[in-house]
Amino acid sequence: MTRSHEIDEQQLATLAAAGDTDAMKQIYCLYAGALTATAARYVVDREAVRDILHDSFVKVYASIGSFTSRGKGSLKAWIQRIVVNEALAWLKAENRLSTVSIDDDEAMDFAADDEPGVEGLDAPTLMGLIKKLPAGYRTVLNLYALEGKSHREIADLLGIAPDTSASQLHRAKLMLAKMINDELKLSH
Repeated sequence: MTRSHEIDEQQLATLAAAGDTDAMKQIYCLYAGALTATAARYVVDREAVRDILHDSFVKVYASIGSFTSRGKGSLKAWIQRIVVNEALAWLKAENRLSTVSIDDDEAMDFAADDEPGVEGLDAPTLMGLIKKLPAGYRTVLNLYALEGKSHREIADLLGIAPDTSASQLHRAKLMLAKMINDELKLSH
């Protein structure tokens, strides 16, 4: 197998499916960092993130023979879906998807036009604020904003109604807006 900068994902997957441990190691080395970040967007507990990553790679190696390349980046996307599904399964198993309601008074303080800009925040600070959201809100926000899922798809994944998904997204945005405003006030 060639070790050029351009990786043939299908060839790498085929070798891994045949039990080539070098190919498996290469897949892990290529994607573990990004996949750890993906799991950490959903699950805050570091030990749980490690477990999710481990379980995900076990599933990846067990089913990699079914992978079919759809172009550059499709192997990472395929593995990322497995990681997201494992993170969601962990959240469900731990019963972490319950929601927290925002007081109506607090919600009224943040109209849609009051949404703060994030220009004053660096990415780690913003990600830290997102991690402080309740798990249900954070999960819906991630699935909607980062994974591009519709409310119907989110509802199917989480076993909730589409209206519940939309409501949780709205509340997540309100809570995040308040946290961003508070953070920006502290930094100025």
